[in-house]
Amino acid sequence: MRVVYPTDENMGYLSKRGAHFGKAKFYTIITLKDGKITDVESVQNPGHSEGACSNAVSNILGLKPDVLVVGGIGASPAKGFYDAGLDVYVDRVSPTVESSIELLIANKLEKLQGSGTCSVH
Repeated sequence: MRVVYPTDENMGYLSKRGAHFGKAKFYTIITLKDGKITDVESVQNPGHSEGACSNAVSNILGLKPDVLVVGGIGASPAKGFYDAGLDVYVDRVSPTVESSIELLIANKLEKLQGSGTCSVH
């Protein structure tokens, strides 16, 4: 399973998670097999212009993820991911990818059903 985390650092699973998935500097991609990390990679976010969340959605979908974990997400991109069949989970507490992936593996993150968590997008 490929899990994408928006991050503001390029430090693998030790990266601090980014607050806004579209404006994060990097995407840290964790590959899991049988609940274990088998690969960690980082890709620079090509960015998106202001108000163009559909570009951010396309950027992430281009990474071929199975799961996206965010701290928050607006209604439009949440629907875009939902329509594309991508599972989106919310983690508002974990400071790093490492601590968040542990929660994901333990099935302790909230899975969204196509609705956003933010009212400002």
